[in-house]
Amino acid sequence: MRLTVVSLIVTVVFTAFIAGCSPKPSEQPAPVEIKEAEPLVEDEAPKGRRKRPGMQPEEEVAVVPAPAPAPTVTPEEAAKTNLLNPAQLNEKAPETFRAKFSTSKGDFVIEVTRAWSPNGADRFYNLVKNGYYNDCRFFRVISDFMVQFGINGDPSLNQVWYQSQIADDPVRESNKRGYVTFAMSGQPNSRTTQIFINYRDNSFLDAQRFAPFGRVIEGMDVVDSFYNEYQGVPSDNQPQIQAQGNAYLNKEFPRLDYIKSAAII
Repeated sequence: MRLTVVSLIVTVVFTAFIAGCSPKPSEQPAPVEIKEAEPLVEDEAPKGRRKRPGMQPEEEVAVVPAPAPAPTVTPEEAAKTNLLNPAQLNEKAPETFRAKFSTSKGDFVIEVTRAWSPNGADRFYNLVKNGYYNDCRFFRVISDFMVQFGINGDPSLNQVWYQSQIADDPVRESNKRGYVTFAMSGQPNSRTTQIFINYRDNSFLDAQRFAPFGRVIEGMDVVDSFYNEYQGVPSDNQPQIQAQGNAYLNKEFPRLDYIKSAAII
């Protein structure tokens, strides 16, 4: 009986000791509340700097502005820049090539043979390739003789090309109908940009050093149809054409036919 009471007392004391060593419910660690990172508000970031979510202030990265785009240069502006430097347009022409002219009356094609007039062929090739003849007027159209063109509509181009002569070539072909030749003054080595197309056999020009460099192989009927009522009158006013370009021709001789574009084909 006494042993039973002692065992009971020991059991009670041991249980109380264990209970005293366990944490109370109120003493358990509280769960950590993990909040979702707040999104960056762009307007709150300093101007010129941008934060990434979660970055510390010392980790801010400066935003470098993109460089300003280069000015756009149109094909027309680039072509004019080239044409303002005649000395640089000295590419050797192919031995044979063709140039197509689109005009106010239709198209015609010139076939060039370099061996006939090497200096003339090279000059013509560079002028056509770089757009010199675009928008030029047929300012001298004389029935049963020839049609002449090659003064540019832009006076600034006339100013630089007027003094850019090429050396004469020996005359190897005759100035027959449809053959194409550089115009020149009575002085040696005076060819620049003006050319003419023969309407008939003008072989008498051969002895005067006019050296053909090509011939019209398509569209001679178009060449025959250019307005000719002014005859040689516009050409008598070449100083004004050189100085004022198409502004002068359009005002004084508005019915002249003209080249829309010319290109090597």
